[in-house]
Amino acid sequence: MRALRLVAALTATLRLVAALTAALRLVAALTAALLAGCGPAVATSDPIPAAVRPAPERPYPVGMRQFTVDPDGPRPLPVTVWYPVDPAASPRRPGPDRPAAAPSAGTEIGPNVWARAPVAAGRFPVVVYSHGLRSLPALHAPLTSRWAAAGLVVVAPTYPRTNKRARNFSRDDVRHQPTDAWRLVRHLIRLSTRADDPLGAHLAMDRLAAAGHSAGGHTALGMFASAPPVPLRAGIVIAGGRMVIGPARPLAPVLFVHGTADRIVPQSIGRAAYARCLGPVAFLSLLRQGHGEYLTPGRSGFAQVLATTTDFLRWTLYGDRAALRRLPADAAAPNTTRFTTRSFPA
Repeated sequence: MRALRLVAALTATLRLVAALTAALRLVAALTAALLAGCGPAVATSDPIPAAVRPAPERPYPVGMRQFTVDPDGPRPLPVTVWYPVDPAASPRRPGPDRPAAAPSAGTEIGPNVWARAPVAAGRFPVVVYSHGLRSLPALHAPLTSRWAAAGLVVVAPTYPRTNKRARNFSRDDVRHQPTDAWRLVRHLIRLSTRADDPLGAHLAMDRLAAAGHSAGGHTALGMFASAPPVPLRAGIVIAGGRMVIGPARPLAPVLFVHGTADRIVPQSIGRAAYARCLGPVAFLSLLRQGHGEYLTPGRSGFAQVLATTTDFLRWTLYGDRAALRRLPADAAAPNTTRFTTRSFPA
C-alpha cells in the first residue's frame, strides 16, 4: 500500500513538472512574440551575413520594375521596386527608358532609372516604403531612387484605398496597411528562396527596414506592432507617428523626420512616438517647415534629409559604423535643422 502511495505521489509530481514546463514554454513563446511585435533590438556589431556585401563605396545606377501582389485577391497590391544595377550592365543607348546622361546619386540631379535593367550581383538589404494619403510610390522617387543608388532594394506598395487614384478612398483604411506591408514582405520572402527569380535572388530579407511619409509613416511604425515573419532592423518615420493598429514601442533603431511647422501631422505626434521607442532613436527636425517640402530636391533641408536617412540605413542594414559616425554632420544645417538622439551607440 505504501509503495502504491509513493508511485501515485511520484506520478503527481511528474505531472506537475510537465505542466510547469509547458507553462514556461508558453511564457517564452509569448515573450518572443511580443518582442517580435516591437521589433528586435539591433546591435551594430552584429556579424553581416556572408551573402550581404559591405556598404558600397560608390553609387549604383538604378533599375525599376513593377509587379502586383495578390492581383486577384480582395486587396491587390501593385508594387514599384527601385534597385541597384551593375554599371557595366546598365543600358548604354538613350531611349524612353534609357537616358543618355551618366547615373548620379547627386542631390540635385539624382540617379537615372532604367526600367527592368538586370539587378546588380549579390544580395541587398530591403526597405519597404509606404506612401501617404492620396499619394503614389512614383511621387517619392526623388528619395527612394537615391536609396537604391546607395545599395538598397526599395519596395513601395500602392495601397488600395489611400492612393491618389483610389476609387473608394478611405483614410480609415490606413489601419489595414501594416498588414498589407507584411503581406508584401511574405511575398518577397518567397521570391528570395527562388534562385532563378530576377529580383528575389538579390533580396537580403534578413536586413529589412520599414519607412514611409505621413500616413505611410504611421504604416511603417504600425509594422513594429504586428507579428512579423522576419524582424525589422530599422524604421524611418517621415511626418508621421500615429498609432494605427496598437502601441508600437520599437527596440530596433528608428529615425523620425518632421517639420516643426507641420499642420497636417503636428510635430508633437512624431515627438510622442519618439518618446515611446525603447531602442536607439533619432529625431531630425526641419525648422519652420511643413508636411514634406523638404523631400523635394533643391528645397531647403533636402540634402540633410537625404544624407541622414541614407547613412541611417547604411548603419542599420549594412553595419556601417562610419555611416553612424557621420549622422550628426549629415543632419547639421544652421537655421534649417535640429538633430537629437537617445540611446545611440557611442
